[in-house]
Amino acid sequence: MRPRKTILLVGVLVIWVLMTYLAFMRSVRGTDGSRPRPAFASNKLMLEKVQDFEQNLKSFADSRQNLYRDIINILRRTDKVSSVPAQPIPAVPSQESPGAAVQESEVPKERQAPPVEEEDGKGVLGVPAPLAPIPEAEDGRPEVERVLSKFQQRYLNNDPAFPVIPVVVFACNRISVNKCLDDLIRYRPSAEQFPIIVSQDCDDEATRNTILSYRDEVTLIQQPDQSDIPVPPKEKKYKGYYKISRHYGWALRAVFGQGFDSVILVEDDLSVAPDFYEYFLGTYPILKRDKSLWCVSAWNDNGKEGLIDTTAHDLLYRSDFFPGLGWMMTKDLWDELEPKWPKAFWDDWIRQPEQRKERACIRPELPRTRTFGKIGVSNGLFFDKHLKFIKLSEEFVSFTKTNLSYLVKSAYDDAFLKTVYQSPVVTLDELKRGMVMTREPIRIAYHTKEQYKRATKNLGLMDDFKSGVPRTAYRGVVSFFYNGQRVYLAPSANWKGYDLTWS
Repeated sequence: MRPRKTILLVGVLVIWVLMTYLAFMRSVRGTDGSRPRPAFASNKLMLEKVQDFEQNLKSFADSRQNLYRDIINILRRTDKVSSVPAQPIPAVPSQESPGAAVQESEVPKERQAPPVEEEDGKGVLGVPAPLAPIPEAEDGRPEVERVLSKFQQRYLNNDPAFPVIPVVVFACNRISVNKCLDDLIRYRPSAEQFPIIVSQDCDDEATRNTILSYRDEVTLIQQPDQSDIPVPPKEKKYKGYYKISRHYGWALRAVFGQGFDSVILVEDDLSVAPDFYEYFLGTYPILKRDKSLWCVSAWNDNGKEGLIDTTAHDLLYRSDFFPGLGWMMTKDLWDELEPKWPKAFWDDWIRQPEQRKERACIRPELPRTRTFGKIGVSNGLFFDKHLKFIKLSEEFVSFTKTNLSYLVKSAYDDAFLKTVYQSPVVTLDELKRGMVMTREPIRIAYHTKEQYKRATKNLGLMDDFKSGVPRTAYRGVVSFFYNGQRVYLAPSANWKGYDLTWS
């Protein structure tokens, strides 16, 4: 590529020199091609020569601008995928550091995709998407592999207690990605343990320049396939979701292809809490050990002030609902999902029973992420009514020094269900009117979809379902705070499972 590029540049420069010479010669010759006449030539002839010279200058200026554009285009052709080399911080965790408790033993914003219409009886969910090919670098390796090859360590000092966990930021055309990156860099305890990899789609130059301005703090990779995506006629308005799914599939394949054991996925419109990294380090061992878990999320769909206990900074839950919006997954899960990665609506697809397989995610009471991206492919769906009110935790909790064994399924189910179903039952109206006589946890029962919808709309909770699962629910139970009191919105104790028809 370099010899060809050099020849093209030399050729353009030669043409430029010739054009400059010709413009100069035309400016000093008369209109009849003769040598310049004596200084006593008529004023009329002089005026004609001046006008002719001005025209030559204008023509030369236009040609020069065209040449500038040609040179810039040639230089850009080989710069489609680039990265900024990272300068790792020479920090080795000690036994007292947050990472010491980690032992070896599982994505946008919740996009709220509208229901997928079907074409000829077949929907796009569950249809594997062809992942974009990764272009090769000059040495024959895939370009993204060359970019990411600088991350040689999978564990700090080859100690499995200190895994290297890349943070993959998905970006497109938001120059406000700087807000997300500023938070991630500000709170990052170790650049060596948490390399930040920004994967950009859309080929937007302004966003790319914003990312590159961080120099050695982040690494940029760019999704190479910018071709149009064929979409069934009834789903043309959802084309953005197809591109998002293609981008996620490509980036996850690229990053996990380097041998990392797990990654944290963040979208470009998320702010993160001070203990964002500590939260994932503390929950990492449980995710690895408990096979009934398949992700850890920093998000709480009902995390609005007034619906959460703002003093319970360390309280975590199991949830059957996949939250996304700042979440950690393992390579084992990616190896399972990659062969059937969908063409569109990847987050709804991942919530289907065929993918979830009755596995749960860990989520917090107080969110460790908050979205500021009103404008996006979902056109601000739910943002003004709900998302902008999510409260971001401001306290630092040392999760790596906290005993989180209560989240393991064998211990959690018994304790959680006992607490829920020993709580006294009250009606929705009693709660709303302030007629509850106890400050202990209480329970509101629901048995039908309509009962659930009525309760959530009256209490300000998100009321929708995905594959029959209510947001934040575990075994059908949704936990929240109301007027300073813990409330469980719960089905009957002999609950038989989620009903897909409720979606």
